[in-house]
Amino acid sequence: MNNSLSAFSGLTKIPELKKRLLFTLIMLAIYRIGVHVPTPGIDGQVLTEIMNNYKGTLFGVFNMFSGGAFERMSIFALGIMPYISSSIIFQLLTVVIPYLERLSKEGEAGRKKITQYTRYGTIVLSIIQGYGIASGLEVMKGPAGQLVVIDPGMAFRILTVLTLASGTAFIMWLGEQINERGIGNGISLIICAGIVAGFPASAMNAIELLRTGELAPLVMLLVIALMVIVVACIIFIERGQRRIPVQYAKRIIGRKMMGGQSTHLPLKINTSGVIPAIFASSLLMFPATLGTFLPDNSIFQAIQGFLSPGSLGYSIVFLGLIVFFCFFYTAIVFNPVEVADNMKKSGGYIPGIRPGRNTSDYIDKVLARVTAGGAAYLGAICILPTILIYKAKVPFYFGGTALLIAVGVALDFVAQIQAHLLTRNYDGFMKKAKLRGRK
Repeated sequence: MNNSLSAFSGLTKIPELKKRLLFTLIMLAIYRIGVHVPTPGIDGQVLTEIMNNYKGTLFGVFNMFSGGAFERMSIFALGIMPYISSSIIFQLLTVVIPYLERLSKEGEAGRKKITQYTRYGTIVLSIIQGYGIASGLEVMKGPAGQLVVIDPGMAFRILTVLTLASGTAFIMWLGEQINERGIGNGISLIICAGIVAGFPASAMNAIELLRTGELAPLVMLLVIALMVIVVACIIFIERGQRRIPVQYAKRIIGRKMMGGQSTHLPLKINTSGVIPAIFASSLLMFPATLGTFLPDNSIFQAIQGFLSPGSLGYSIVFLGLIVFFCFFYTAIVFNPVEVADNMKKSGGYIPGIRPGRNTSDYIDKVLARVTAGGAAYLGAICILPTILIYKAKVPFYFGGTALLIAVGVALDFVAQIQAHLLTRNYDGFMKKAKLRGRK
């Protein structure tokens, strides 16, 4: 207990760290204030009534990543999703466009150029999505036939596009400011802040269910215990690595003998992170979203019924998409041939494996096995809330994607704080349990 208190007291003894933490909190507070600023020209009461019927569609995914801003149609309604989409698009384009591939290999200057293109892409996507949302709002009507938009027309569309695109650009700027002057990954912290903001409402809902007798105390205790176990599993696996031993041969450079040391090549169990869960959730929500706008279309209604959350078809397709995107995204971000070539050029080799083609094949085989394990873990985490909600009939706020983001961001945030403390002779938050990758 005393060690923990002394660790926390170290936060206030480092002026730079204290300043960075305060700056981060201020930026997140500004973001949360903006979530409650409405977009002009919209009847908020009618919109709330309509949005209650759109839960479980693609709008639900957008709303989660926007921290509740989408259902309020605030100036931050688009959230940071256009930036994430633009980043993913440029990561994919880096593989197929030689110019972007060269930029990615030019170090810091090349990365800055790609970041600049990503910003331009964010604005373009924001304008497109903003116009689509504005057009959709104009045709929406409440239960009594009331219009959501007070004064429809081109003026409303232009104003909405400018408002939503500016909001996304401002969020992107907040994230970059946190990266430069705060602590932690700004974009991830903004997403996490939106998810965490829903915790109090979820807790109050659970308390109300307990009070009315709709939820048994024993069931609630089991849900809490399961949540703790799931979080522990996420921490355990997200920090896990498969380490391939690498040996460097001794070389004479000038008058010095260089090399000869042993190291390892770390392969994360979940290399793709939360990207497969985001892609899979978004694709599965499209039929439900289209079904709300095309209620008379029998084809979309049939697909929507087959892929309704909780059904066997939904679970099978969801798990299949997660596995596919795990392997697909891992193949994009990790190239065994390139790793083997770099290792060979620097005089490194895997004991018992010939350099070159044999090394790349070995790394690829190990990576495939590790990715298979990571895909199974990711699928289990993401499908668990569906089982709890639709089969066990218990309230469970955390979606798999939201839980992974919250825990992953928390781990990264604590690790960065600990790094600042350790550089100034502090032990960090956990003196004996530092955040290290496991074998």
